[in-house]
Amino acid sequence: MTEMAAFREAVTAWAAGGPGDLARERAAGLAVRTVVLVEGPSDLAAVEALAERRGRDLEAEGVCVLAMNGAMSVGRFARLLGPGGLGLRLTGLCDEAERGYYARALGPDGPDSPDSPDSPDSPDSPDVNGARRQRFFVCSADLEDELIRALGVPRVEELVRAEGDLRALRTFVRQPAQHGRSPHRQLRRFLGTKKGRKIRYGRVLVEALTPDRVPAPLDDLLADL
Repeated sequence: MTEMAAFREAVTAWAAGGPGDLARERAAGLAVRTVVLVEGPSDLAAVEALAERRGRDLEAEGVCVLAMNGAMSVGRFARLLGPGGLGLRLTGLCDEAERGYYARALGPDGPDSPDSPDSPDSPDSPDVNGARRQRFFVCSADLEDELIRALGVPRVEELVRAEGDLRALRTFVRQPAQHGRSPHRQLRRFLGTKKGRKIRYGRVLVEALTPDRVPAPLDDLLADL
């Protein structure tokens, strides 16, 4: 287990009701400055894969990407890690459906921000110099949807074949529930049908992107770190 993985584990245990001493100790030892809150491990895999492609070592930069296993937990993690807890800068990547949870936790009126007259539904808030910065980044549906649109269905199907999953995909699309759905929607649903598949393809799809086709929420998040 890497030191950053140990920090993630300590924070997750703290969020589940355990003591926070170990998380504080590990944060200090790693010099963590920023935590990126994402819903699940597939998002974590995608963010880390893009960082690696761009030659960045997030751990060395003091950036932790933390999968919360559910967007509804973002408020709890923000309270522990933001000004009232470890005092870290918080940002995040979320699905459109989860925007409200993130806005309440990471927006200008959330626990990571001082009082502000800005709307709590806006992902933007002033920084200390008065300029506006985006506090979290929203995928139009979810990250898998963004990645499939960026690569295109034929390219994703090529990657599925290369990963040895083409037979499973063909079996899946023959199911009655998939009849009438577009190939894009079928692929998006297929990625979530087996435990661990979304995590694996989070990295596979990102590694297949050309530099000019990186989805905006993912690209903007990395630029903001």
